[in-house]
Amino acid sequence: GHLDPGSHQRVLMKTGLILLIIGHLNFITGALVHGTVLRFVVNARDAISLQYAVANTASVISALLTVSCGIAALMLSRYLAPAALKWAVFALSAGSSLGCLCCLLGLAVSIGLTLGSQGRALLAPCTVSDITLAPISRECPFDPTRVYSSTLSLWAISLLLDSMEIVFGTRCLLLTLDLLHL
Repeated sequence: GHLDPGSHQRVLMKTGLILLIIGHLNFITGALVHGTVLRFVVNARDAISLQYAVANTASVISALLTVSCGIAALMLSRYLAPAALKWAVFALSAGSSLGCLCCLLGLAVSIGLTLGSQGRALLAPCTVSDITLAPISRECPFDPTRVYSSTLSLWAISLLLDSMEIVFGTRCLLLTLDLLHL
């Protein structure tokens, strides 16, 4: 059924705050992945590393879209009357949910490619300096010791955040549909 205006305000405020927090966390996660690993790994000639960059960039952009949706939902929770604001929240929540769904799929592919290649694309910029029976040392522009597990962990966190963004973006979309009487 339809909610009364007071209920809409409370639910929109909570949803907007959640979207704002989740969007910021996902943005930070994407920035960490890019700053620690992907800026060294991305090579335009390597399809796997290019896919990593596209999925990560899409994740950061969808996080910004989610933050925008959260801000708009907070504004709508305060001012329920303007139809233009309702349509803006509708468009932002639909775009955010679809963008996060695409990111979810892209990150799942990135995780699958990384697990399938055992992280070779992540360690491609490293050069082996000693090929004796002694432990192999690598010269890398980043610390290679935990790059595989760190990147996969950050991607898993981003997957979780993307799925939460989809849930709360859809909730915001449904609330806006109710406000628009569609």
